[in-house]
Amino acid sequence: MGHHSFSGGVHPPDSKAQTASKAIENCPLPEELVLPLMMHIGAPASAVVAVGDRVLHGDLIAAPRGFVSAGIHASTSGEVIALEPRPHVSGSRLLSIVIRPDGEDRWAQGPGEADPNELSTDQLRDRIRDAGIVGLGGATFPTQVKLSPPEGKKIDTLLINGVECEPFLTADHRLMLEQGERILDGMEILRCLLAVDQVILGIEENKPDAIVAMRQICKGTSIEVCPLPVRYPQGAEKQLIFAACGREVPSGGLPMDVGVVVQNVATAASISDAVRYGRALTERICTVSGPAVAQPKNLRIRIGTPLTHLVEVCGGLKEEAAKILLGGPMMGMAQMNLAASATKGTSGLLVFGSSSLPKMLQGPCIRCGRCVSACPVRISPTTIAAYARLDMIDEAQQCHAMDCIECGCCTYTCPAALPLVQSVRHAKGAIVARRRKV
Repeated sequence: MGHHSFSGGVHPPDSKAQTASKAIENCPLPEELVLPLMMHIGAPASAVVAVGDRVLHGDLIAAPRGFVSAGIHASTSGEVIALEPRPHVSGSRLLSIVIRPDGEDRWAQGPGEADPNELSTDQLRDRIRDAGIVGLGGATFPTQVKLSPPEGKKIDTLLINGVECEPFLTADHRLMLEQGERILDGMEILRCLLAVDQVILGIEENKPDAIVAMRQICKGTSIEVCPLPVRYPQGAEKQLIFAACGREVPSGGLPMDVGVVVQNVATAASISDAVRYGRALTERICTVSGPAVAQPKNLRIRIGTPLTHLVEVCGGLKEEAAKILLGGPMMGMAQMNLAASATKGTSGLLVFGSSSLPKMLQGPCIRCGRCVSACPVRISPTTIAAYARLDMIDEAQQCHAMDCIECGCCTYTCPAALPLVQSVRHAKGAIVARRRKV
């Protein structure tokens, strides 16, 4: 398979060499962990602990609120020292649970070990939900929701995303090289849960060692390891489905509309921990890199670790930070400073000094059409951006602004340095806000 080519896309320099060959290191515990109640798509969790409570690693500290939500668990043992608004990766201050680690890192009893083969579909799903697992590729969608397709939606394919097409990020790459068995176990659990025959693991061809390693691990199973051409955004859900399965998700539709469920490799590994060992999601792999970071690394971090601590563990900064990004350079969230803490969705922390940033002045649109040919969802970013600037939200919606996947290809290719993806995002926000009012 893997011979379909999605439209558009770009080839940014991959900048992965700094960390691709660096084994995952354990990040030491910080002095305090700050766990915001909002670190997934959907309703924020609600705190079930109070200041002064002692918690153990894996204890539920915030319960999910509603179906599309996820619980949050203590990422070490210690004391709850605050429940207050703290700087959040979104740029605002949001209610957070602050834990002072006691250094013992003692695990809570939890649901205990289980043999996945002896659990019913509902029991498998419950263990995944109770572990607070969300999509670790960056979208942070609560995993149990994806694994509960509505009646009549027949799922026949499980697609595992090991593409990691964002420049600089190598967390999934290292996970495939070092912990492929966990990923395989998670894939097998998901195969049982969804009752599918076809399982495909997509990996970009710039990771030949990961392709070899995962093929070796998947030997004797029917899982197909599918090498994919290097082209950003190959790892975006709809583009990956087209590339690996040749199926096109309709506008406004979901992967389940074409019989596919997509899960990231790190999510699959966490599913293995949750189902087999009853372990909650309390850590993840994160790449800390960028020209300003002294010693770029792949770190296993506790969720709630302050970003300042991640930078310190990597030897600090070589020059003053001019741009800080959470995630990759194409879709990452810019940060004002390092005041926020890592959440479940923190796949990378990138720091750039002014010497490594292009000096580009914004000019007028020259109607070159590069953004249109680079757009993988075949919309016209420049038209939507123009409507967004004029606050013409109806027109932006008619131009299919909501189909934008915010991949940033348009901004990347624009010779006039226009903030196209940011303008389209603004239009999308206005459309959503208006729908809520209606």
